[in-house]
Amino acid sequence: MMIFAPLISLLVATVPALAQLDLTPAHNTTSLTGTWSSGSKAVQTGPGFAHPNNKTFTYPAVTGISYSFTDDFFYEVARYRFNGNGTDPHCITGVVNWHHGKYELVDNGSIILHPFGDGYQQIQDPCAAISNFIEDYNNTEMLSHWQIFSDINDGPKLHLFDFDGTPLAPQFQVSPSPNMLPTRLLRNVTLPPASLTAQSLIANANAGERTWNPVGLVSLIVSIATVGAATLL
Repeated sequence: MMIFAPLISLLVATVPALAQLDLTPAHNTTSLTGTWSSGSKAVQTGPGFAHPNNKTFTYPAVTGISYSFTDDFFYEVARYRFNGNGTDPHCITGVVNWHHGKYELVDNGSIILHPFGDGYQQIQDPCAAISNFIEDYNNTEMLSHWQIFSDINDGPKLHLFDFDGTPLAPQFQVSPSPNMLPTRLLRNVTLPPASLTAQSLIANANAGERTWNPVGLVSLIVSIATVGAATLL
């Protein structure tokens, strides 16, 4: 059982501020359910952004992010951004990203996004050998915490924080009813086997069946620590 001790320690060190999340009414003025969008609200989830059947996008006029959540734990994410290049300012990378699936509200205040597996993204880099390509996107993501405030002009405003506590662009509620594509697999993909056991999570990561970015690694640690704690009860 001692193998879980360092994992739990790593988990605590990775997300030290989660236990301090304020979930009082003053910081959550409305439900998470609905469609949220940043800035000018040009980027929104739903049928006007991603077209999974042929892996294409309808490009919004400006960049931004949009998240939608249902009250029965489905989610959808739409993102359009530019990444600058400090070495060569002409080499700006554009990324359009879409994925959906099931979300999990963890007791420590975080949100885990579990994708269905049919997500994808388009990357445009004028300075790369391949300047424009589309690839599958199937990363499990963790939002370390979230808060909803009431803006005097625009109403409910959602603040999401990345796995490391970095704030995402604030999003305003476009609609209290989520505007989303159907909450099921929308194109034919080969999915990795799913399991809730720590052993299978480790096997999948080692076998390369899922690409684990830092967000996915934190999710893996959370899952392993949970299973480890359960075995001690």
